[in-house]
Amino acid sequence: DMRNASDPYDEEEDDDNLRQIVVGICSMMKKSNSKPMTQIMERLCKFEYITVVIFPEDVILNEPVEKWPLCDCLISFHSKGFPLDKAVSYAKLRNPLLINDLHMQYFIQDRREVYRILQEEGIDLPRYAVLNRDPDRPKECNLVEGEDHVEVNGEVFHKPFVEKPVSAEDHNVYIYYPTPAGGGSQRLFRKIGSRSSVYSPESAVRKTGSYIYEEFMPTDGTDVKVYTVGPDYAHAEARKSPALDGKVERDSEGKEIRYPVMLTAMEKLVARKVCLAFKQTVCGFDLLRANGHSFVCDVNGFSFVKNSMKYYDDCAKVLGNMVMRELAPQLHIPWSIPMEAEDIPIVPTTSGTMMELRCVIAVIRHGDRTPKQKMKMEVFFDLFEKYGGYKSGKLKLKKPKQLQEVLDIARQLLSELGQHNDCEIEEKKSKLEQLKTVLEMYGHFSGINRKVQLTYLPNGQLKASSEEEDTLMSGPSLLLVLKWGGELTPAGRVQAEELGRAFRCMYPGGQGDYAGFPGCGLLRLHSTYRHDLKIYASDEGRVQMTAAAFAKGLLALEGELTPILVQMVKSANMNGLLDSDSDSLTDCQQRVKARLHDIMQKDQDFTEEDYQKLAPTSSPSLLNSMKIIQNPVRTCDKVYALIQSLTRQIRSRLEDPKSASLQLYHSETLELMLQRWSKLERDFRMKNGRYDISKIPDIYDCIKYDTQHNSSLGLEDTLELFRLSRALADIIIPQEYGISKLEKLDIASAYCLPLFRKIQLDLQRTHEDEAVNKLHPLYSRGVMSPGRHVRTRLYFTSESHVHSLLSIFRYGGLLNEGKDEQWKQAMDYLSAVTELNYMTQIVIMLYEDNNKDPSSEERFHVELHFSPGVKVCPDEENAPMGFGFRPASSQEDLGSLEDLSKDEPDHTALTEPLSIHRKSPLLANRKAGSMEVRTFSLHMPAKALCIQSNLPYPRMAWYEFGISGETFQEGGVGQTLLLPSREHAGYWWQRGALCRNDFGIGPLFLCAAGFEGCSMVPSIYPLETLHNSLSLKQVDEFLSKVCESRNETLTKTMKFFKRHHRVQASNIAEMEVCRLAQLFNLWFK
Repeated sequence: DMRNASDPYDEEEDDDNLRQIVVGICSMMKKSNSKPMTQIMERLCKFEYITVVIFPEDVILNEPVEKWPLCDCLISFHSKGFPLDKAVSYAKLRNPLLINDLHMQYFIQDRREVYRILQEEGIDLPRYAVLNRDPDRPKECNLVEGEDHVEVNGEVFHKPFVEKPVSAEDHNVYIYYPTPAGGGSQRLFRKIGSRSSVYSPESAVRKTGSYIYEEFMPTDGTDVKVYTVGPDYAHAEARKSPALDGKVERDSEGKEIRYPVMLTAMEKLVARKVCLAFKQTVCGFDLLRANGHSFVCDVNGFSFVKNSMKYYDDCAKVLGNMVMRELAPQLHIPWSIPMEAEDIPIVPTTSGTMMELRCVIAVIRHGDRTPKQKMKMEVFFDLFEKYGGYKSGKLKLKKPKQLQEVLDIARQLLSELGQHNDCEIEEKKSKLEQLKTVLEMYGHFSGINRKVQLTYLPNGQLKASSEEEDTLMSGPSLLLVLKWGGELTPAGRVQAEELGRAFRCMYPGGQGDYAGFPGCGLLRLHSTYRHDLKIYASDEGRVQMTAAAFAKGLLALEGELTPILVQMVKSANMNGLLDSDSDSLTDCQQRVKARLHDIMQKDQDFTEEDYQKLAPTSSPSLLNSMKIIQNPVRTCDKVYALIQSLTRQIRSRLEDPKSASLQLYHSETLELMLQRWSKLERDFRMKNGRYDISKIPDIYDCIKYDTQHNSSLGLEDTLELFRLSRALADIIIPQEYGISKLEKLDIASAYCLPLFRKIQLDLQRTHEDEAVNKLHPLYSRGVMSPGRHVRTRLYFTSESHVHSLLSIFRYGGLLNEGKDEQWKQAMDYLSAVTELNYMTQIVIMLYEDNNKDPSSEERFHVELHFSPGVKVCPDEENAPMGFGFRPASSQEDLGSLEDLSKDEPDHTALTEPLSIHRKSPLLANRKAGSMEVRTFSLHMPAKALCIQSNLPYPRMAWYEFGISGETFQEGGVGQTLLLPSREHAGYWWQRGALCRNDFGIGPLFLCAAGFEGCSMVPSIYPLETLHNSLSLKQVDEFLSKVCESRNETLTKTMKFFKRHHRVQASNIAEMEVCRLAQLFNLWFK
């Protein structure tokens, strides 16, 4: 019986009618009448001896406690407007059994008290400090704010950090992001419609009010909310973190989408501790899973799970048993505790004969960037010592404060050198001027767009550029390298985001509706917390932003990249996983570069001997480039003349008032464009008349950038400069990573050993890993495969790691080309690839056949796929031809990818003709040249299309719909195109439009929200399968062999080093300090 009345129950009952236990609900009406409360109380009333009475809100607010209804057990909790003091008085007056202690609810309203209690109970929570802006507590109000940190009462918090008001009723929690990630803050608030947070460019902390400052915990965008019902019962749900993009995911009923997850044994112990410490039987709290640990970050007090019938049943049963156990003996009610288990563990198993996708590993190069620029000089010994450079012999200065110090020193030195006229000093002054100019760019230090590297050279440095002639410095020196440029462009962001969208299609169920997500397997997996995703990136800004943009597209996120970067992308520079700072590769690579330099300095046509020296692997792409070049010096002469012509044209444009202030792509000016080309002109041809071939990649980099992004300038001979510099770069770039196979392996393993070890670990089975979110099989409403769990590891890096990784797969002995025809075809294809361009991908996919014996080699199946990345438009006719994605796929094979659309009971497959007509969002622009934009219709089910075209299900190159074949409408006549067949390679998808331009598969103009203006965004080569029938044992043994071989090489190197170099780092620091200081002073005198 459930009543809503203020009348006390009749204590004078007949002996035949046993006394009822009255459970009183004392809370605000909105809470008492909520769906969870109603559902649970209805179930509670099914207990034979329990009656529920709801206290009217008017009585609670306006009547004295003496007139409140009587009850034996009280469920009362604070919410906005609730008179907690009166509830405490009522409990003191009537002494009912309290489900949730009332005095402790005062503490729950103060985050400072919550954290104090958690600490006293030994419960892990983020590192924090309290800032009390209270006149009576002046010692607790010491705040020092820096560029990327705050110091609170002596405790330093580096960004990202969290700022929480001390009042738990104030939901305006701010997260502050570091300057290298873009700065600004994410402002969280109580949900309003579909928003729970918003990004703000404001980076300064609040100056009024009291706050808790705490370390930000990287949770990969997922929060876990735990709901206890007594110390022995806990229900956990995961939801998308409100800090990620601020968009609340809601179901068809408008409820926030959450999915129950399984708690680890340690987390269950934490739930028990929280319940008992705060004396709240029904209690909700927030759990952050980060770095393999779980941290409590908030305790909410009385909270019910929403929309879970199983939870309603369990909660009512646990509460009912608790009430009866405590009060039945006192009231002489005959009752015994039911002997049934309340939480039966069910181990989910995967059924069926189909192979399940278990793991996806991808190594991806960053997206389109501005040209990288670099300058070297010897200075700034004091800074090197200040920031601990002698510990490793190297130092990177990237923080605003550090760069400001470098700028201040440069300004001071320039003012001191102002009166000198010596030619050598003038050359040094020009370098200092350039250093000053670069550091003063943008007017402030923000983002990751400039850095200074300092390297200690105990024996000086052999120099080989126009700036530094071929002389060996005597004695130690300190080399400063200034790097700028290399920023991810708007086009690069679009490339990464679109590739992220396309990447979904490789997962089971990828054929579903793209826009609405219901059948899209990856989104379904991720939203139901059956997807263990980790994204790693090197410490380069362009790489990190590429990773964030990719994650945005992959997971259908919204808003700015900064919150996604901070929460989803892990920096991997701590252990050399994705960065190129390995000293062990220096000797081999220097020898290779020296040989390259010698061969490319011959003023004669390449001889047969040169072909053997430069291309011992007989790579077709290399041989073709050598045929184009013929005489390397003569080709360099042409390139140099074309650069001179280009700088003359830019200078003439600058002199023209009409074009002098012209804004180029990505806010570059003609003056800045002239600076980078003039520097290349100076550096490429040295004073002795020889060419510095190390500048060839930079020349190709610049002309590729200007050909794509600044073609509207109409500069003459740019395509010829592009053609020649590309031919030179196609030799220099890949051969810098080794000329012979052994050299390629040596250099590659030096770069990639940590990454190879990590990939080997990633390929291990993960279903028993307790550190990841798992869906609870008991509560999984509408999810037909709760046991499915896919691990995805994405590694974003630079060109060096991609070259190295591919070299190891090609030359490391994974398979024998003579015995494996598919591998031979794959090697032929890779040999024809000229460039590993932006967004190059190497993808490993692991499948499991649960019907095979666990010890059988046939249990696990590995596939290796590759894409050379972005298409280089002007030379598309020479594109290498692969054999497609999973070329052996047939109708039977397609069924091996289990269809995740089964998770959606209301999802039906396409069985009738569906006509799609969309207006293209592409903007017409005169700069693009002629372009046709046409509509299309789909007349076949997606699966049938894939089978007919012998393509994967689906091919991942087609971004919008994930469909491989369409009927193309032209002049009223339908012509079936089975994209992307080679005869139709000039057509490609971009945001729902089928387009062709003058270059075949070309750049098209795309105006995307959040990007500046419109730019040409080239499409990306689809994945090609290198091999699709490897066993896990094969791959594991291969990876082990590579790692062991590298370890042996390192051991030999270390023994040699110890024999010949007995100088300790500490001695270097002590003995060379004075000498360096003298050199530094003499240099400027």
